[in-house]
Amino acid sequence: MTGSNWPIRHVSVVAGVLLTLAIPSSAQAKPSDKPQTEQNGSPGGSADKDQKAEKSDKKDVDTEHLFGFTEGADAGEKGEQEVVIDTVTRVSKRRDGPGPSTYRVLDTRFAYQFNPIDKLSIEFSAFGTLRRQRNIVDLDDKSYGTFDGVSMEVKYQFLKGTKEQPLGLALEVRPRFTRILPVEGNGANIFDIESLLQLDVQVVPDKLWYGSNISFEPAAGRQRGGGPGYRSSTFLWSNVLVGRIGENTYFGPEVRYLRGYEGIFLNQLESEALTVGPALHHRFTEKIWLTAAYAGQVWGRDADPTLAGRALGLNQFERHNVRVKFGMEF
Repeated sequence: MTGSNWPIRHVSVVAGVLLTLAIPSSAQAKPSDKPQTEQNGSPGGSADKDQKAEKSDKKDVDTEHLFGFTEGADAGEKGEQEVVIDTVTRVSKRRDGPGPSTYRVLDTRFAYQFNPIDKLSIEFSAFGTLRRQRNIVDLDDKSYGTFDGVSMEVKYQFLKGTKEQPLGLALEVRPRFTRILPVEGNGANIFDIESLLQLDVQVVPDKLWYGSNISFEPAAGRQRGGGPGYRSSTFLWSNVLVGRIGENTYFGPEVRYLRGYEGIFLNQLESEALTVGPALHHRFTEKIWLTAAYAGQVWGRDADPTLAGRALGLNQFERHNVRVKFGMEF
């Protein structure tokens, strides 16, 4: 009798232990039964919901500074502010006679931008220039650095590019007072106003962007010291295609076509040029970014008969341009 009850007692003990362990584990499993089913079989699972929420919270890429020399259409939201240091280096023109020659101009802009309302940005800038030129056709030898005027930029964004609606469109107007002739380097009092149409498209959402600018910039004034009057105008069409090559890094080719005229209404062509080069944009943080670009002249011509047959359009434009732009938003 005792021997026959021994297995029964042990089976009872084992069953009691298993039941004791099973009760809390089943109690813990009940709340997760439904989520597990949703995660494994239902498109409305919590993991998918988290992913969708993360994607919806992710902001579209700001295209304003995405494209090298070309400006993107984004204009920001109400209350946003930004400071920018923007430097363009222009290097190399046609040499005048034997011996070494130098043409190097470094133009730097210090800017503050704010958005009083959505889609409207206002920017104030101060300019400085460093210049060294020697043995260049039609230019006097010079070497100096100086303050080079102020400007105001007003930009309104008509369309905001998104994944659902990929086209961005904006118009920017840039009145400026400058103290130095941009090519010759002579002292002057010049007023110019650039009108810039800015367009960008998300070709592949969140991966590939196309940007384009069309610009018209008339300028008028007089050289200081009783010098002659100054009238000129410039037309520009730029195109760029950049792709995401890292989490916060964008890179691609940029092509620009420029025409320089004597007269404020594109009166008489002086030079035309085609430049090609790479554009790079990187965001160190959500608020701090850097844009760099190079533009090398690959084709051009000067309208001056004495320069007929000479390569490139170097009367009004340079062989090489480098732009480095650093900004901080707050």
